[in-house]
Amino acid sequence: MKKILLIDDDAELRQLLATYLGRHGFDTLLLPDTRQLDAFLERYQPQLLILDLMLPGEDGLAACRRLRARGETRPVIMLTARDEPVDRVIGLEMGADDYLGKPFDPRELVARIEAVLRRGTRSPAAAPDSAGGVTHFGEWLFDRAARQLSRNGQAVALTSGEFALLNTLINHANQAMKRERLLELTRGDASESFDRAIDVQIHRLRRLIEADPTHPRYLQTVWGVGYVFVPDAASDADAE
Repeated sequence: MKKILLIDDDAELRQLLATYLGRHGFDTLLLPDTRQLDAFLERYQPQLLILDLMLPGEDGLAACRRLRARGETRPVIMLTARDEPVDRVIGLEMGADDYLGKPFDPRELVARIEAVLRRGTRSPAAAPDSAGGVTHFGEWLFDRAARQLSRNGQAVALTSGEFALLNTLINHANQAMKRERLLELTRGDASESFDRAIDVQIHRLRRLIEADPTHPRYLQTVWGVGYVFVPDAASDADAE
């Protein structure tokens, strides 16, 4: 069974979800808050985390931000009683892979879990393989097989969503990609994600790989269209 960790301060909801998820092949570990989060991650090695936004003590956003800051790449799905677009944007900016507002149908949670896990394990989209699935740009090396981005031998942590987005853009280098198409290629045809999710992940990737994120060299904006990966751009003036 796939092991996941659910952190929610609602005891009844925790038990209901654990029972439902168990019927769908998930071994669900339960916590009421984040005090034992680090210990559970180390001891049980869950494949995915489900974090409630409004937790006592350290809330879900703070926990997600802390985990990403230390290089944790396991997928995170955020749960919240608030489902405003601004909350979803904040969750994605903190490094969440997906976002689900309460109340929700447990079937939707299962679908989101399966979709996020698929993004983390499926083979990348077809791409030229002359370099064995490795792409170099500037000081960066993007290794599809290892699912790793590195610079000067130092790996940089990417969430599953960030990996999928960067991989898609690199595979379509010098091609302007619409947000809708990027969502389709990275999250699937049935995705209910919103266009701003792509903007947030582009922002996060720029902070990782660009010397000056406000004047990106590689991940450029094509106004009125979307984004383009330019591997050897000398200037971003035309796109930005």
